[in-house]
Amino acid sequence: MPADRLHLVRHGEVRNPDGILYGRLPGFALTAEGRRMARDAANAVHADGRPVGALLCSPLQRARESSEPFEELFGVEPLVDERVIEPTNVFEGRVMRRALRNPLNWRHLVRPSVPSWGEPYAKVVHRVEAAMTDAWNRTAGGDVVIVSHQLPIWITHLAVAGASLRHDPRARRCALSSITSFERHDDRWVEVDYREPASTVGAIDVGAV
Repeated sequence: MPADRLHLVRHGEVRNPDGILYGRLPGFALTAEGRRMARDAANAVHADGRPVGALLCSPLQRARESSEPFEELFGVEPLVDERVIEPTNVFEGRVMRRALRNPLNWRHLVRPSVPSWGEPYAKVVHRVEAAMTDAWNRTAGGDVVIVSHQLPIWITHLAVAGASLRHDPRARRCALSSITSFERHDDRWVEVDYREPASTVGAIDVGAV
């Protein structure tokens, strides 16, 4: 039997005092509030009353740290999966508002549907859905938790919904430590729930690709 439900969980608040687009850069850890958010997300899944049969996470530090409360609560060791990592982005390491004021950077904005500034959305969907399907099929009952990042989670939501992948990054429904849940029906993914169990009042959410 495959899994019962799969959750894409975003990491918690990240320490980013300079407000840069951190992307895949190393060294961006959770704040104390971010760790609290990750614990709230794990508690919410635990309250569902089902075991977690598989725990995957992006290799980036903020995702690994956000997986720790799930490991503690459910006793399952996280498996690092490169397929759920943050996408590449030409603006990585920069402060976006400054970078966008430079006319030399405008060429990266000409095709927002791809997008022209980073890894193609279609490629992100392909790798994330492959990771989801593999985890689902090899998990004998219980839930699957995958700790990832805002863009991979949101773009997967759009693909499953049959919506256009082109979107305004400022309008994503993917809060810190949010949980977007799916089930597999007739060989296709169906989104069944979205939750924001962690309070984000006063949180700083800057740096997502």
